[in-house]
Amino acid sequence: RRYLESGVMINGIKVSTEEGTPQGGPLSPLLANIMLDELDKELEKRGHKFCRYADDCNIYVKSRSAGNRVMKSIKKFIESKLKLKVNEAKSAVDRPWRRKFLGFSFYTKENEVRIRIHEKSIKRFKEKVREITNRNKGISMENRIKRLNQITTGWVNYFGLADAKSIMKTLDEWIRRRLRACIWKQWKKIKTKHDNLVKLGVEEQKAWEYANTRKGYWRISNSPILNKTLTNKYFESIGYKSLSQRYLIVHNS
Repeated sequence: RRYLESGVMINGIKVSTEEGTPQGGPLSPLLANIMLDELDKELEKRGHKFCRYADDCNIYVKSRSAGNRVMKSIKKFIESKLKLKVNEAKSAVDRPWRRKFLGFSFYTKENEVRIRIHEKSIKRFKEKVREITNRNKGISMENRIKRLNQITTGWVNYFGLADAKSIMKTLDEWIRRRLRACIWKQWKKIKTKHDNLVKLGVEEQKAWEYANTRKGYWRISNSPILNKTLTNKYFESIGYKSLSQRYLIVHNS
């Protein structure tokens, strides 16, 4: 506790700290584990089922009334015994499948509780992909693929525990479509589009027809002609690593 309240140095000036270590800081998880070790022991002593990572903790009980009772008593323990403040905004008594824990959530199938990826985690992932595949950014396809692989590999490795086969397939299809839109824009000129389509096996007449289309980038990216030419194998050949393939390896290992 003295360490948490010892202050920090900013431009050579000591500034007092009142709210502990900054969220996301390298010392934050370590100090949380030290401070909350007593909480773990208290929960074990009471016989509660729980899961805690750093300062993020879920306690599992059988009913809402039990949840309210445990929430009240544990809050009192944390604030009076450990002298820590509970974040009311992030604390709640709720069903597990309505909550997010470390990016995961739960669902039931055939009377069995299973792990899924929380919607907010998927949304944040898609925001990162949108940034990389923004066709208005003048970056090479090689660079896009490299950056995509960096975030997709880490994301799949982390969420490989969850039941997400269909989600990975859907995300794969969505990412490839965004890449097709980028490629179509990079081809720019009608002749360039025609020549590249012919190289990919499209007949001359059909290639001219599509090269002259006035359809928008997003619409043309889902056209039969681009789906047949810029295939999964094509993207594999230029280095894109499929989420689905990586997921199956991680999930089944």
